[in-house]
Parts: sequence; structure tokens; C-alpha cells
Amino acid sequence: MLGPFVNGASVVIGSLTGASLGNRISENLRTKMPLVFGISSMGLGIAMIVKVKYLPAVILALLVGTMIGELMHLETGIQKVAAKTKGFIEKFAKPADASLTQDQFLEKFVAILVLFCASGTGIFGAMNEGMTGDTTLLMVKSFLDLFTAAIFATALGYTVATLAIPQFVIQASLFLLATKILPLTTPAMVADFSACGGLIMVATGFRIAGIKPFSVANMLPALFLAMPISALWLRFFVR
Repeated sequence: MLGPFVNGASVVIGSLTGASLGNRISENLRTKMPLVFGISSMGLGIAMIVKVKYLPAVILALLVGTMIGELMHLETGIQKVAAKTKGFIEKFAKPADASLTQDQFLEKFVAILVLFCASGTGIFGAMNEGMTGDTTLLMVKSFLDLFTAAIFATALGYTVATLAIPQFVIQASLFLLATKILPLTTPAMVADFSACGGLIMVATGFRIAGIKPFSVANMLPALFLAMPISALWLRFFVR
């Protein structure tokens, strides 16, 4: 299990580097790079969406999953945990950008949490390594996360490094469960799962780029519904 460790290390290294440099990184770079990260997330999302097999099933999963997330106030819960983590970290180190408001911090923190922990590249990379031993996808993601963490840590500080923990837990779990999950799936189910994740990645890209503040964390339950709904759609609606 190499990929999850490398990906987690890239987040920690990038975060520590960015937080330590802080304002010494040019304002132009700190302003422009999140736009690149945003469009990269959208591009990855679009590449995943085009794999869709049963679009109605994907849309249904996204709608129902988002409603569940909204009713659970999932994003609010994540923000509360993020705020507590920020407070704990700041007991030992000041944030790189002290002018950042609490709302601005939480807005950016939730967006990169989804990017690091719930991206299709990470999910499929971990599952693929578990099945085949191929670490390619997670290595590619590690390079992207290294620079993303560094840039965002210039504003959010050392708190960004804590995202390596949920990221590793998710990827390691998928790695270990891959041999049990994938045999139960069909290519159509995997394609629709990918498409659902792609839609969330596009929404994440809009949020990171500051175009539209989608509540991306509330959309995450859709990922758990995408495969079952895809299977049910094939059984009852496809002739």
C-alpha cells in the first residue's frame, strides 16, 4: 500500500512548506494558482462525467444524496470540526494570513478537503492500486496535491496538513476493501460512480476558483448512492 502513504506525505510536505513561507510567496502566485487548481478540478470532473452510462441514475443519486447531506448539515459539521482544528493548531503556530476571516477560512478549507479526500482520482487510484498494485493514479494526484497544499497553506496555515489524516483513512480503506467491492460492481456502475464524482469535482472547481460557492460537502452522500441507483436503474428501466 504505497500510494496512500505517498499522497498523504505530499499533503503534509506541501502544507508545511507553504505555511512556513507564508507571505514570502508572491501575492500574484497565491492569487492566480487557485484559479488553476479550480480549472484543473473542473477538467478532471468533466473527464469523469463523459464516462457516464445512465445519466438519469447519476442525476437522481446527486439529487437524493445532496438532500441527505443538506438534512444532515454535513458541511456545517465539517466546518465546526475545521474551526476547532484551526483553534488547536493556532495555539502552537499563528496562521500564515492573519487577515483571513473565519468564514473565508472555512470556505477554502471545505473546498480543499473535498479536493484532497473525495476526488475521483484519489478514490479510483486507491481502489485500482488495491486490485492491481498500480500506483500511477495516486502518484499523479500526489504531485497535484503537493502544490495545491503549498499554495493554500500560505493563507490557511499549518491546519491544511491535518487533511492528510482523513485523506489517508479514506484511501487506505478503499485500498483494503477494493478486492471485495469491485467484484460486486459492473462497468456501468463504476462509470456512473465516476460521473457522479465528476459532477462534484466540477462543483469543487467552481468553489476553489471563487466563481460559485457550492456546498460540495453536502453533495458527498451521492457517492454512496451512485452505484446502487445505477444497478437499480439497469434492472428496472433498461430494456
